[in-house]
Amino acid sequence: MLSLMYFTILHWLALLFFLALFVLLVMISRKETRPNVFWSMVFASFLVTATGAVFSMFVLDKYTKKAKLVSIENHRILRTEEIVFKGRIKNVGKFKIGRCRLTIKMINNPVESGKLSGSSLYKPSGMEFFKTKEKKKERPNTIERVFVVAKGIEPGEILPFTVRMPYPPYFSKTRLIYKLHCH
Repeated sequence: MLSLMYFTILHWLALLFFLALFVLLVMISRKETRPNVFWSMVFASFLVTATGAVFSMFVLDKYTKKAKLVSIENHRILRTEEIVFKGRIKNVGKFKIGRCRLTIKMINNPVESGKLSGSSLYKPSGMEFFKTKEKKKERPNTIERVFVVAKGIEPGEILPFTVRMPYPPYFSKTRLIYKLHCH
């Protein structure tokens, strides 16, 4: 659901522009005397202006609401098989940000010292024959989680965050990828 706080002044100006464009196109369409053609023109005008308004909202969001990860560090907790991420987010834009989501992707990296062998990907066992298909799929090499790390960030404000996620014991030389998305 869209919120009034979500929009910046630029969002409102874009909506007013597309509303005025729609009204202008409807006024031009009124010169048509055939009713079927008139309603077709009104419908086409609505589609064009609504599509333009939606795309402009996405573009304005991308370029007005900017944040960056100032710092992020992690450490494993072996007792609970978790990894804890602590960091800070800074609003580098000129407008308030409603919500920031951090996507953390952990990739199990089986490559050791540049050599990739079959045994690093699959370690055969005599008991593999008796395992069900569900048991064989239990060990994913990629884990991805999305966390809401901040809400209502004012321009220039820095907020700390802490998130936890499971860390499989079979992961070794894990590669971490962070992606921040704010709107």
